Amino acid sequence: MKTYLVTGGAGFIGSNYIHLLFELYGDDVRVINVDVLTYAGNIENLSSIAHKDQYRFVQCDICDRETLRRELESESIDYVVHFAAESHVDRSILGAEAFVKTNVLGTQVLLDLAREWNVEKYLQVSTDEVYGELDDTGLFEESMSLLPNSPYSASKAGGDLLVRSYYETHKMPVLLTRCSNNYGPYQFPEKLIPLMVLNALSDKPLPVYGTGNNVRDWIYVKDHCLGVEQVLQKGRYGEAYNLGGQSEMKNLDVVKAILAILDKPESLITYVEDRKGHDYRYAIDFSKAESELGWRPTVTFEQGLESTVRWYLDNRAWWEALQARSVV
Repeated sequence: MKTYLVTGGAGFIGSNYIHLLFELYGDDVRVINVDVLTYAGNIENLSSIAHKDQYRFVQCDICDRETLRRELESESIDYVVHFAAESHVDRSILGAEAFVKTNVLGTQVLLDLAREWNVEKYLQVSTDEVYGELDDTGLFEESMSLLPNSPYSASKAGGDLLVRSYYETHKMPVLLTRCSNNYGPYQFPEKLIPLMVLNALSDKPLPVYGTGNNVRDWIYVKDHCLGVEQVLQKGRYGEAYNLGGQSEMKNLDVVKAILAILDKPESLITYVEDRKGHDYRYAIDFSKAESELGWRPTVTFEQGLESTVRWYLDNRAWWEALQARSVV
């Protein structure tokens, strides 16, 4: 049995990853979830597995080295999978300090502790935003320079470079993934797809930045989590792997697709002032993960969006609880 330390496991992607681990391995896995439970962390995301003997939750800031060391001193950790991050670009523009602290310093603390624990593998979950932006052509490749354009992406790039440095300096068994835009169950409603779904359900305006022509590559969260696990199990140490959905969409077309599923009028769309430093286009080349690991996305955007909208319709109590706590 392997023991996973998953950081940020009460968040959107982290909680989906933990669910996947129990789906893949059943009782033959142990998961320690470390999450400080910021506004975007929701322990209810894992209520269906909270009773398991193989699951343990530790509420702690990843920057708090001594508390982490004390809480985990009795554990024998095989893998560290690091999802925990401040991740909302708009919030990073308003205030970058929390992003630098969590995404850079927090990563350094985890790397140091992983060395102390002599873990078998450490995997850093990052973002395609560290590459900057693309024009109408081309794809992000792992060999590209990092050219982040927001405080959020700059802080993630900083964490990525620390991971590389620990491989080069200490020969740590590290791996790194960079994904495109995730969507699916449990996503906090400040992000584009759940925000538009919930606004449309309440017949509220759907705010679209600028002209809505910015392009993103969308990946269904379970496809991403499967990719992370494939990289952890089969990836080469010191290497980065891009994980994309092969589903490029203009933001405006995503919003229109949501309205169509919900049978709501496009008159709800409201154009707002464009975001500062708004990258034009992201698109992922995942051929390295495909050729080396046999991974590729399996869920089309149309399938994933239908499933995601249905999840929010079927889990009204989940997002209404967030609204009642005034965190949405």
